[in-house]
Amino acid sequence: MTELSPQAPPGQSLPQAPAGAALGDATALDAYARRQRRRLALLAGLLAIMAVGMLVDIATGPSGLSIGTVIHTLLDPAAADAGTRVIVWEVRLPAALMAVLVGAALALSGAEMQTILNNPLASPFTLGVSSAAAFGAALSIVLGLAIPGLPGNWNLPLFAFLLAFGSVLLLQALARMRGTGVETLVLFGIAMVFTFNALVALVQFIASQEALQQLVFWSMGSLARATWAKLGVLAAVLAIVMPFALRDSWRMTALRLGEDRARSFGIALGRLRFASLLRVSLLAGTCVAFVGTIGFIGLVAPHISRLLVGEDHRFHLPASALTGAGLMSFASVASKLIVPGTLLPVGIVTSLIGIPFFMALILSRRERL
Repeated sequence: MTELSPQAPPGQSLPQAPAGAALGDATALDAYARRQRRRLALLAGLLAIMAVGMLVDIATGPSGLSIGTVIHTLLDPAAADAGTRVIVWEVRLPAALMAVLVGAALALSGAEMQTILNNPLASPFTLGVSSAAAFGAALSIVLGLAIPGLPGNWNLPLFAFLLAFGSVLLLQALARMRGTGVETLVLFGIAMVFTFNALVALVQFIASQEALQQLVFWSMGSLARATWAKLGVLAAVLAIVMPFALRDSWRMTALRLGEDRARSFGIALGRLRFASLLRVSLLAGTCVAFVGTIGFIGLVAPHISRLLVGEDHRFHLPASALTGAGLMSFASVASKLIVPGTLLPVGIVTSLIGIPFFMALILSRRERL
């Protein structure tokens, strides 16, 4: 069988494509390629900023170290003196890596929440997910709740995750109710924050002195108790969650066009929301279990990422994670410098940074209405 080619009627010619059509398509493709290269360059820049922040974090402290000394000790620990090696590898490096991982995890969870709930004010902190996880950790510490057969060091993260997941399920149920808007979700999230904070205070009231000291750690948020074992767990959680988030990136990008448009593409919104909120719970619950409540990173970092790379979640999600990691690293540096000789809880620093941004975001939304 030969391929048929279109024939023009007698005395007529086939319509020709406009002369500039091919040129216009080529121009559009070139513009798209430039935009993609720009986004990749921005991701590389964010990665470099994160690396610089981590190095500065390791170098900052009572025993001042230069960046060169830090790099030399990291690359060739055997050549460094014993004191410097202990300071870098056993004291500061675990805390610096924990800041990077926690910042990336909270920012990634915030980016997903803002997309899934279509709420620019959504984050694990502002909508009560972090408070719920802190309540789960408090129950595990004070009441000694444990799952039979589970290693003891896994019980606290498990209960933090379970309470965090329960809180996001409540948010999802409210989001699906008819007539529920962004303002209602924010108010409900604020109510959850106060509710779980009150429950944590109640647990503190009945706690022993030793347990109370641990609960104070959760409420402030601190990187001081970072260990290599905790780093391994959080790194594993982030490594498992990130590929699934990137797999759903095009679906979340389509969701930004509206729920009706996303459904027309064949996207199962219920399944997408459930998977996303499961990832948010796992990330937020693990972070709170290890370092306590860290506020506003999950709110600020996704907005900065969106300004840099736009709404394409193939770039937005990694950019959010890198931005959050960089912000946490520099917040850790600030926690050592604000009061000389005193290590402030990093949760206090992130709140001081995030509150002005939060207020500016609210005011900008009011002006657009």
